Amino acid sequence: MKRGERGEGNELMLHPWRNTIETDNVKPLVGVKILDLTRVLAGPFATMNLGDLGAEVIKVERPGVGDDTRTWGPPFVGTESTYFLSVNRNKKSIAVNIKDPKGVKIVKELATVCDVFVENYVPGKLTAMGLGYEDVDKVAPHIVYCSITGYGHTGPMSQRAGYDAVASAISGMMHITGPEDGDPVRPGVAMTDLATGLYAYGAVMAGLIQRCKTGKGLFIDCNLLSSQVACLTQVAANYLIDQREGKRWGTAHGSIVPYQAFKTKDGHLVVGAGNNQQFATLCKILNLPELIDDSKYKTNHLRVQNRKELIKILSARFEEEMTATWLCLFEGCGIPYGPINNMKGVFADPQVLHNGLIMEMNHPAVGKISVPEKGKIQLGCRSQEFQAWNSGMGLGAQTEDLCEEWGGRPGTTTAHTLSWRHQSPGENRCPGGCHLFLNVHRGITAVSTSMSGT
Repeated sequence: MKRGERGEGNELMLHPWRNTIETDNVKPLVGVKILDLTRVLAGPFATMNLGDLGAEVIKVERPGVGDDTRTWGPPFVGTESTYFLSVNRNKKSIAVNIKDPKGVKIVKELATVCDVFVENYVPGKLTAMGLGYEDVDKVAPHIVYCSITGYGHTGPMSQRAGYDAVASAISGMMHITGPEDGDPVRPGVAMTDLATGLYAYGAVMAGLIQRCKTGKGLFIDCNLLSSQVACLTQVAANYLIDQREGKRWGTAHGSIVPYQAFKTKDGHLVVGAGNNQQFATLCKILNLPELIDDSKYKTNHLRVQNRKELIKILSARFEEEMTATWLCLFEGCGIPYGPINNMKGVFADPQVLHNGLIMEMNHPAVGKISVPEKGKIQLGCRSQEFQAWNSGMGLGAQTEDLCEEWGGRPGTTTAHTLSWRHQSPGENRCPGGCHLFLNVHRGITAVSTSMSGT
């Protein structure tokens, strides 16, 4: 039997005790449980992406307060900020006081039946509470433990809190972002946080595959600084190889000309010419054929050298027509182009709509709301829409429902007994079927759940 084929002793499963699900319609991570001790953006973005692929995400929050971003508004939907809703869909929320030993016990018991543990505390903080990797590994040696920090677990900056703007500054990202002759600029969204979340997301997926091979859990260390430095790509390589310092180019590109935004009569258009043929096409569309054979612009290297003069000529031409006119002229030309959309333009764009990038959810307070979606994912020849529809995840809003779902009996808000009922291995739960009881007093104060994904 070839490597990768199914057979006795060679099942391609996350757990050897879980049956392989023989269906093309199931989401890839169905049956995987994520214990999510993250807040704000990088961690929640990572776990939301895992949830979108079918994982069950249990978000642990501070009693009475929850994730900081719940209050980051306006705007709000009911009592929840739209910021919070944008990165916490399709999760279940439990409010646990992890500063209380009973709360620590609850989290450890949850870890024994979860596959992945994700946290973004300052290094050493969870260890002091008894929830560091070594602590969790003792009770859940199968766990894939992902720690997201600002700067890593060791080193002179390891104890600093991790914030996107600061990591963006230290990593050099802010130095190369902004107008050519202007001040450094923070990107419009927290790209350092988002990049770290995607690195963590990929690392967790790789960790689950590694556990398939070894049967053992592992520790993953992701941090904002390292993620953003890695994302400097050619700018970093230019310095490390050629000692060429990075600089700000506004919307332009340091190595390709023209490749930037141009002002039109009523807006802006981004156009690029990555090779000589594309440059010739651009000149024809602009009705500037004389530039094609001009000795100053015949190659990209020459165009970079004569950037200012060329861009001045092109800019003057672009300002003569409306954006819509240019879009019609560029249609089907084979070179990259597009308008700079505001949010209204983004979510009215035909391709955005075609790609299914708007997801509707039912919120218990206000009804139907919309959030950004990643769209369809192509698996082989099949296109599957891994959409995660859910209701609002109010802190403690659906305690009774989750107690009932997990097999426990509803109690008071300060003393719940939750349990996963005993299951056979064929039900894709825990090794040999788990029986978990959470005897709770002060440790847990509330539980809430979102609607399961479709």
